Amino acid sequence: MRKVLTRTDYEEFPRVSRGKVRDIYDLGENLLVVVSDRISAFDHILPNGIPDKGRVLNLISAFWFDRTKDIIDNHLVSFSTDDLPGPLKKYSWELDGRFMIVKKAKMLPVECIVRGYISGSAWSEYKKSGSVCGMKLREGMKESGKFDEPLFTPSTKAESGHDLNISFEEMVGLVGADTAEKVREASLAVYGHCARYALSKGIIIADTKFEFGFHDGKLILCDEVLTPDSSRFWPLDSYREGSAQPSFDKQYVRDYLLQIGWDKEPPIPELPEEVIAGTSGKYREAYFKLTGTRLPDD
Repeated sequence: MRKVLTRTDYEEFPRVSRGKVRDIYDLGENLLVVVSDRISAFDHILPNGIPDKGRVLNLISAFWFDRTKDIIDNHLVSFSTDDLPGPLKKYSWELDGRFMIVKKAKMLPVECIVRGYISGSAWSEYKKSGSVCGMKLREGMKESGKFDEPLFTPSTKAESGHDLNISFEEMVGLVGADTAEKVREASLAVYGHCARYALSKGIIIADTKFEFGFHDGKLILCDEVLTPDSSRFWPLDSYREGSAQPSFDKQYVRDYLLQIGWDKEPPIPELPEEVIAGTSGKYREAYFKLTGTRLPDD
């Protein structure tokens, strides 16, 4: 297990953004995306990092980019330390496994959500109205039940706060009919391919989000892909329709914060060691189940 990395400062290249988890640097022709060990819950970045979380997210994305490149091209150029620019070579040990060099893309202003099972906000909406993101569904569905067919439910990208669900027609208004159709088709194809593979490894991918952009006039898949942060991963062996499911993500953290009665406002509580270790273990378990290999150094 390597040291926890919650902050990066590579003065050799300009940093263009720092998100909840990722730090992005401008390399000129390409971008450097560094996936930190930061973890957020209830829209707040927590004081503690989660060991190996960044490497798990990054290497799972690299795994899926390789598996889906025949469905749609993606922004990955390299995640090998051999390809780091000269001034960053001295950070190779720190960056190994947790970075990607990616193409610069003109990103679409939407997030592309695919839902294979009903959970979370979709379940809440269905109980009230019998619909999900405005789409009327059959009666009698149970929590965590599988949809007859995966649903494509786009949303806007919010600069702050929560993203807003939009209809496909509203998406067409934002990106154009041809692009919207291509994005929907690619999202469903990638989800279907990867969900079938994950199921064979004992993981249900209940839902996920994708992001797309254009590079040299070509639509490509960008950002992270089918990670425990961008998706709901459920263990197949404990799956039971009719209730909420355990998952390979922040469950330990969210459960702990709810248990201690945190009001989701600053000050943000520190996490105890057992919660940090439990969360880290879940991320590493997801990586092992999907890839069949242990994290490097495990």
